[in-house]
Amino acid sequence: MAFLYSCKSQVNELNNQHLIEDLFMDTNPMELFQKEAPEVAAAFNGLIMSLVASQGLDGKTKQLIYIAMKAATGDEMAVRAHIPLAKAAGATREEMIDAILMTLTVSGIRGVVQCLPEVVKHFEK
Repeated sequence: MAFLYSCKSQVNELNNQHLIEDLFMDTNPMELFQKEAPEVAAAFNGLIMSLVASQGLDGKTKQLIYIAMKAATGDEMAVRAHIPLAKAAGATREEMIDAILMTLTVSGIRGVVQCLPEVVKHFEK
């Protein structure tokens, strides 16, 4: 019974996310962020640039980690945005799929079912 409740809850959550996406589909969220909070957006961009410039990991590994982290939270919009960046950094279809699959043991199926199709679609083009 608990499993059925969990599945129903996840379906409701997915439906709610699609409603939110429909509301904002004409708006680029980052452009809106920069317009509505330019100082905070600039600080955020500075943080991102410092992470990009760090030397501990190569760019491909950073992108794969980012894809996995965002997939773990079910953030398909962020995954969709980072797939071409990972590909440009040398990541393969298989590496991106594995990065998403790694989230199964941490956060369950949600991120996989939401984000895996984005990788597959990108490589089918």
